[in-house]
Amino acid sequence: MLEIVPPTVTAQQKGERVIGGRIHHFEKRRVTEARTMLTNELRKHAPDKPMTGPIRLMVDWIFPTKSHHDGEWRITRPDTDNLQKLLKDCMTSAGFWADDSQVCVEIASKRWARGRSGIVITVDRPLAVWKEGATP
Repeated sequence: MLEIVPPTVTAQQKGERVIGGRIHHFEKRRVTEARTMLTNELRKHAPDKPMTGPIRLMVDWIFPTKSHHDGEWRITRPDTDNLQKLLKDCMTSAGFWADDSQVCVEIASKRWARGRSGIVITVDRPLAVWKEGATP
């Protein structure tokens, strides 16, 4: 578990500026700060060598609250898919795998907690390979 307050910024939050009549996109400062913090925390837990082959990624985002019930599902933004993108980019940079395209199975949840907040991450191999004609 990464014992941090999970960031609520996402990789999709880009800024724009016009330079020489052309639009240039850039990563906002808060996103860069979240990326740096996440990557540094993840490096503490990275494997000695990047994983190869297909990967299953399970993530439980636990956000601090004073007004929600402990364990209550978080149904507000950001969406899990947007949270996952930044996390997977950081896990790639931290050396968990060569490329996040290796993630073939992904389960993400987000909830509130009155106690410890953080990100619980499980990385392993998918349980089985589905074959045509077989029952999944």
